[in-house]
Order: sequence, then structure tokens, then C-alpha cells
Amino acid sequence: MSRAILIVLDSFGLGAAKDADKFGDVGADTLGHILEAASQGKANTNNREGPLRIPNMERLGLLAAHKQNTTGLVPGGEFTGLYGYAQEKSRGKDTPSGHWEMAGYPVMFDWGYFPKTVPCFPKELTDTLIERCDLPGILGNCHASGTEIIALHGDEHVARGKPIFYTSADSVLQIAAHEESFGLERLYDLCAVARELVDDLEIGRVIARPFVGADGNYSRTSNRKDLAVPPSEPTLLVKLQEEKRQVISVGKIGDIFAHQGTGEIVKAAGNMALVDETLNAMKRAEDGALIFTNLVDFDQSYGHRRDVGGYAAALEEFDARLPEIMGAMKDDDLLILSADHGCDPTWPGSDHTREVVPVIGYSPNITPGNIGERDTFADIGQTIAAHLEISPLKHGTSFLR
Repeated sequence: MSRAILIVLDSFGLGAAKDADKFGDVGADTLGHILEAASQGKANTNNREGPLRIPNMERLGLLAAHKQNTTGLVPGGEFTGLYGYAQEKSRGKDTPSGHWEMAGYPVMFDWGYFPKTVPCFPKELTDTLIERCDLPGILGNCHASGTEIIALHGDEHVARGKPIFYTSADSVLQIAAHEESFGLERLYDLCAVARELVDDLEIGRVIARPFVGADGNYSRTSNRKDLAVPPSEPTLLVKLQEEKRQVISVGKIGDIFAHQGTGEIVKAAGNMALVDETLNAMKRAEDGALIFTNLVDFDQSYGHRRDVGGYAAALEEFDARLPEIMGAMKDDDLLILSADHGCDPTWPGSDHTREVVPVIGYSPNITPGNIGERDTFADIGQTIAAHLEISPLKHGTSFLR
């Protein structure tokens, strides 16, 4: 049994899903387009240049899984991991849907979304928030990139105290405010009221987006807080909690699952700090424990920003840490690398892309091999349930042999 370590490379898709046409994402391919850009010298940064170098994930079978999805060919060669990819059953391409499904709960209902109009939020909603939270008004009220709308309205926000409201193609209300002039706790309190008010609209998340800086030079901080609706079916995490198992949630996992079964919450700023905390968790995790990590920078810092070079550098940086993670594993531990959706940094716009996700497994005591196409992300949760020897989940099929 020993432990399971599930690491989500947030937004790391392996090519368009079968239903990508329903989302306008036919041709999207996060990994493929990064590989292509890097080979053409279009992913160079101050810190990297040349072709994408991810030898550890390549040995595990990542590139083979990508090739199998995009060409239909089963690649030859010897690999050190279980490798394949998964289609998403959930109806959205958002963060909660992806994470909930991999934890055994596909989201088969439709989330609520805000229209691409200006203003985009219902007047009753914003008027109530202004009154209940004693606001002088709001700024934004549109679909926008978070960094761009903060740059646009940051000075006025600081001067007048009006928080910045915006959304995206996801089911989300995001509120940005200055940590010092507006106040971090005040922002959290505002988002808590907003969470209450959008429940009837079936909105998946309200996100607090604090930032700092002055005079047009602003940057978001690591004090982001996601207020999500809780899953309406038991997930792998809840099942583990019922079995009195240890769960260590690293990054934004606790927020995504509305703290239902998420156990110990560990926060950190940046992918490498989150890897450090994952390694720390592995030192203290008990037999039968789950460590569940989200590496958010791939998505929020590079995918949404359409920063191909930054994404490539982040992949190489993570790949270089994989030997540490694998070296810290016990003989019976199971490591799974996956993603919750795509966010192709070459794709038009700034939204997620409907793609398959990698399913890469490794354990010193498991025979490597091709696990092929999986019908649902829930196969990940079912596999972890089987490995940790708890009762089966409602959805998914284990790929352990």
C-alpha cells in the first residue's frame, strides 16, 4: 500500500479532446505547440533556449502518450512509467471540474457563466455587494485577463477604493484589490459575501486576487483565495477521510474542494516552492496517505498569459526536480502526474483549452507500460483508491495491473 502522490501540472494538456469542437478548441495542443515553438527558437527566454528538454518525463512516457493521442500511433520504446492520457467527461474545461473528476466525481451538470457583455455581472448582484460591503462602487465588470485589468484599473482602485470585478470563460467571479490600501481581510470578507450571492447562479468559484505595488506597477501576490462550491458527491478525499487516512493538500487543492476531505493544507508561492512542500510532505506522510499537489504557475503565469517561453522553462524546471521526488519515494509508493485541463499558450485568447491530460504513473514496484486512452479523469482517483486499498469509488477504472 504505502502512499500515493498526485501532482497536477495545472493546464498541461496533450492535444485536443474528442469533443474539442464544442469548445472551439480543435487543434489546441499545449505540449505539442510548446515543443514546436521551442524547436523553432520561439520559446527562448533570458533563462532558456533551444528545443524543450524534459528527459525525465520523456523516460516516463510523456511524449509517447502525446504522440498516441495526436497521431493514433502506439509508439515503441522502453519507458520507466505507466503512460497514457485521459478524456474529460465533465461538461466544462475549468479547474474544479478537472480536479473533481480526477478525484472520482465527473461534473455532469452545467455551471453558470457570465455573458461577454459590458457590464457582465447582474446589476442586482453588484448593487447588493456594494450595499452589504459598504463599497464606493466597483471597477471592471467585464471579461478580462487578471494582470491586464489590474494594470488598467490599479491606480483608480487605490485612489478611490473601488474593487476590480472581472470574469473569464470559466464559471468564476474574480475580485482584485490592493492588499494594503483596500486590505486583505476586507477582500476575503467581500469574496465570502459574493460566494453566498452567486450560489443561485451556479457559479463554481469566487476568487480573491490580492495585489501590491503603486503608480501603475502592480503585481499579484500568493495570497489568492478560491471560494468554491463543495462537490455534491463524495470524492476520493472524502472517502480517505472516512477511512481515517492522512491527506496533505499542497497549493490550492483545499480551496478547489471547498476543504471537503482535504486534510492538512500547505500553501506556498511558485511551482518550485510547491515542489519543496511536496517533498516535505513525503517525509512525514504516513502509510496509506495521499499527497495531492497543484502546480498552478503553469496555468496562471504562463498558459493564461500566453507565455510560451515561460511555460517551456517551467516544464524544464519541474522535470529537473522529478529525480528528487522519485528518490524520496518508498518502494510501494505510487506517483501520478496529470493535469486538470489544457491552456495552450499559442491559442487565441486567454482561456483554458479542451484537451486530453497526461496520466503518467510511477512506482518502484509497478511494471511500466502503455495504459492508453482513458475514458475519464476519474480513472486516476479509482487507481489511487485501489492502491491505497479503500473501497472503490463510484466512477472510473483502475489502471493498476
